[in-house]
Amino acid sequence: MIKFDNVSKRYPGGHQALDQVNFELNAGEMAFLTGRSGAGKSTLLKLIMLMEKASQGQIFVNGKNLGRMPADRIPFYRRRIGVVFQDHQLLFDRNVFENVALPLQIEGYPRHEADRRVRAALDKVGLLKKEKMMPITLSGGEQQRIGIARAVVNRPQILLADEPTGNLDPELAAEIMQLFEQFNQVGVSLLIASHDLSLITRLRHRVLTLDKGRLIRDADSGVPGAAGQEH
Repeated sequence: MIKFDNVSKRYPGGHQALDQVNFELNAGEMAFLTGRSGAGKSTLLKLIMLMEKASQGQIFVNGKNLGRMPADRIPFYRRRIGVVFQDHQLLFDRNVFENVALPLQIEGYPRHEADRRVRAALDKVGLLKKEKMMPITLSGGEQQRIGIARAVVNRPQILLADEPTGNLDPELAAEIMQLFEQFNQVGVSLLIASHDLSLITRLRHRVLTLDKGRLIRDADSGVPGAAGQEH
């Protein structure tokens, strides 16, 4: 599903964001990406999204070599990947329904099919009764749920999340992670960047730990002592 083969990323100016990273995420797998601030988590996700390109090595997603993908194919490639951001990136001049519908409008879905998919996504995250409300009137947890609904409305094979619970209290963070696990149970592959080690350890999924751009640990978070070996 996702394979990093000796991948490095050096930014202009010399900053080494990733250094010879190797791992594979299988179809239907859920894993966490952790590490201190600046460890390279966001850069790794950006490489998968083709928001950045690797300086060295190869990245394969669904068997496609991202380094060889023509520029005109990138928008179509991105449609198969859902992305959830820490800051939601919602449009506050549009209501909940319109925010979730945006990816389908861009893809040109027929109105009746788009409406059906949007309501199914909102129902999944528990916001179906709030589809006409404006995001600004909702809580931070509800705004994050809107972002998740928008990320999954076109039924992606892969869901990426960059610190999706960073602004939420522990109870809301646990609820959001339960949503991710529900998506995983129906076959969606998930890679979630998070620094919340206590939450990650309780969930007992695979953990990839970055430190200064290097992958220093790849293990099941349920392994005794795993949380203590993250740094």
